[in-house]
Amino acid sequence: MKNITYIISIILLGFVSVSCQKDLDQNPIDPDSFTQQDVFANAQQAKGALAKVYASLALTGQQGPAGQPDISDIDEGFSQFSRMLFNLNELTTDHAVIAWGDPGLQDLHGMYWTAGNDFTDAMYYRLAQTVSFANSFIENAEDLNSDQEVKYFIAEARFIRAYAYYNLMDLYANVPLVTKISTELPTQSNRQEIFDFVESELLDIQDKLKDSGTNEYGRVDKVAAWALLSRLYLNAETWIGTPRYNDCVHFSELAMNSSYHINTNDANGNGSAYDELFLADNNMNGAQNEFIFELNFDGQHSQTYGGTTFLIHAAVGGSMQPGDYGINGGWFGSRTTKNLVNKFGNADISALNNSIGGTVSNWGLVGDATPNGWSGPDVQMYETATNEYALYIELTSGSIKFRYDNNWGQNYGDTGADGTLDNGGDNIAIANPGIYFVTMDLNNMTYTIAPYKSDARAMFYTDGQSLEITDVSQFNEGYAVTKFKNIDVNGNQGSDSSGSFADTDLPLIRLAEVYLNYAEATLRGGNGSISTAVDKINELRTRAYGSNSGNITASDLNLDFVLDERSRELYWEGLRRTDLIRYGYFTSGSYLWPFKGNEANGTGVDSYRKIFPLPNNVIAINPNLQQNPGY
Repeated sequence: MKNITYIISIILLGFVSVSCQKDLDQNPIDPDSFTQQDVFANAQQAKGALAKVYASLALTGQQGPAGQPDISDIDEGFSQFSRMLFNLNELTTDHAVIAWGDPGLQDLHGMYWTAGNDFTDAMYYRLAQTVSFANSFIENAEDLNSDQEVKYFIAEARFIRAYAYYNLMDLYANVPLVTKISTELPTQSNRQEIFDFVESELLDIQDKLKDSGTNEYGRVDKVAAWALLSRLYLNAETWIGTPRYNDCVHFSELAMNSSYHINTNDANGNGSAYDELFLADNNMNGAQNEFIFELNFDGQHSQTYGGTTFLIHAAVGGSMQPGDYGINGGWFGSRTTKNLVNKFGNADISALNNSIGGTVSNWGLVGDATPNGWSGPDVQMYETATNEYALYIELTSGSIKFRYDNNWGQNYGDTGADGTLDNGGDNIAIANPGIYFVTMDLNNMTYTIAPYKSDARAMFYTDGQSLEITDVSQFNEGYAVTKFKNIDVNGNQGSDSSGSFADTDLPLIRLAEVYLNYAEATLRGGNGSISTAVDKINELRTRAYGSNSGNITASDLNLDFVLDERSRELYWEGLRRTDLIRYGYFTSGSYLWPFKGNEANGTGVDSYRKIFPLPNNVIAINPNLQQNPGY
């Protein structure tokens, strides 16, 4: 159900602003109180107010995509939460560049932003406003807390508030901790205090939220608390200097053992169930079973120039056809760097063959399509069962045959090209060069030659796009990303017939991330199982490859592999900066990407850039606050 978003257009008109936190008076139009008595007259009315708390992360104002914004002094579309999350956590990294020249925007990828940057300011205000809305809801709803449904509502609002503070702690570190509506100027808290608050809130509400899978789509249940705790504890050593990897493992396990599961429904039949996660019907095509916490968008009823509307439109340009993505036009903005593209790499045939298992046999492939030609030696196949053989091999256009022991005395071809092996039969034609998976079954006298499927998560548009970037402002430099689309599994455009606004929901936490949290925490000393970590990662990779050809073993699993796998699985989902900081790569010179530090080949930057500045206007208004170091 997306009805939590449908309520919003009706309810917003009922909210009246009577007070503002003093540190937020500068920019946000920030009602701390939903004062109309009828808003909290009963549980059903309170549910409408809860929709506003959720909507604070999805929408931007009181009347749709533009007009009556919640935050002034910045383009309303720019100020939407997940658009800011992309700007601060993806655009600042190797995952993204953008062509636009809006003041302060290029500063983010170049890593030379200053205090007063419009985008770092907007995120602070957006998150502070979310806290304000949640505080107001919690206080007003307490009068109805004898109703069990309202108790669930309050726990959900507390989760949204904890999620907002999680992001404030990650992005800005030292922020005011405000849990009650007040006209007093708040004092400044540090990361430890914010961490403790988020932890205590999530621990307290885990049993006050609905059970796994029992809430309506678009609202959180107790698994969201477990998953956010998993993320919180994974970063604890970075943020507060105390390793909490055992706790990360524990809460990851709770989430992994819940009713949520990895989507394996290849609803559009393209060989992978990964792309379904980012299509217009991802609230019903199977992807919803993987989404633990998501932002709901509807092209007709919850319109914004942020969210997935931004992610889709901004990534389309050049020779790309907007209709292929369910939109009416591209914005010629976002692309990625070669660092992300290269994470997917070229297929390692040796590793693929190692994944087959079995033993090297005397049967092999020969022909002018093979690396050694007709003169051999044959490329040996692996015996996977009695009289059954398999091999990954790179072939050119030409022909092949199966041959025993490099000798023509026993060979098989295919007379009639019907997939049946014939002793001494005709050569088997290979029309196109590429990597193939070849099998031979002498029990049934059949064979298969199937093109190798690479990692389907590599969703890039390359026609007319260069891998290298010499000028960030040129859309055709850097591969375009096609991960998000406003089409459903049948190829139909989303509900907005104009193609302006997307239906595609955006996962903020999904089960795949929890799998990777578990693996990393285990490698960092947590009490998880390496075997389980390998199994969970292989679950993701099997989906990505459409087979077990990309699977790994325990010997492949190390911290850098997990970081790269997080990149492959989660790119453009708002986690990359946090990941790079945890690994010590964000500001250092040990890992570079194009135009990191505003240099073409990349350079290290000062470590204070691991956190963003507090808005200058907030500090000017509230003498209790001090600017973060370096700004």
